Amino acid sequence: MKSNFYQKLIYQLVSNVIIYPIYKLIFRGKLLGREHIPQKGSFILVSNHGSLLDPPILGHAVGRNISFMAKSELFRIPLLGFIIRSCGAYPVKRGIVDKTTIKIACEKLSNNNSIGIFIDGTRQKDGRVNKPKQGAALLSFKNQKMLLPVAIINSHRLMRLKFFIPFFTKIVIKVGRPIPPPKSSSKKDLMEVTNCLQESINNMLE
Repeated sequence: MKSNFYQKLIYQLVSNVIIYPIYKLIFRGKLLGREHIPQKGSFILVSNHGSLLDPPILGHAVGRNISFMAKSELFRIPLLGFIIRSCGAYPVKRGIVDKTTIKIACEKLSNNNSIGIFIDGTRQKDGRVNKPKQGAALLSFKNQKMLLPVAIINSHRLMRLKFFIPFFTKIVIKVGRPIPPPKSSSKKDLMEVTNCLQESINNMLE
């Protein structure tokens, strides 16, 4: 109970002291579709992925403590590792079925904690959803939790240099209508919901 309290306290400090100025002042962040964000209970946030800053920025913008799956290598990067760990992120090994990660995700959902999943599994150069994985749909079915599609616009091109001067791109985050869990764990039903998530996110990116 005490560790949970300290985790929330650290999250609030990191979110308001570090992430807020990055999101609002540097990238002029804006959130659309706030009315679609559940205010009670846990859910699975599903997003496109273009930048290492996506997890903390999304967690701050949505206003809920979202625990993201993040590749294990990121936890070894000093400042970034501290930030994502403070925000509740947990490591996943890419390229294999990581049963430990799935177990952690299910435990978080059962304890009323929301989780975040980048549906492609890795960053995309064009910032879109191109090759979605079915993991989010499967976790949704196993835990009977709603899926919240979220599009983060311009995360794949946060900064550009012009005459050696950095120019930062405005970030817009769009939240779509929640999508219910698949009817079953069959490949057909999982694919149907996964395609629905891909379509929803990419439509918001247009």
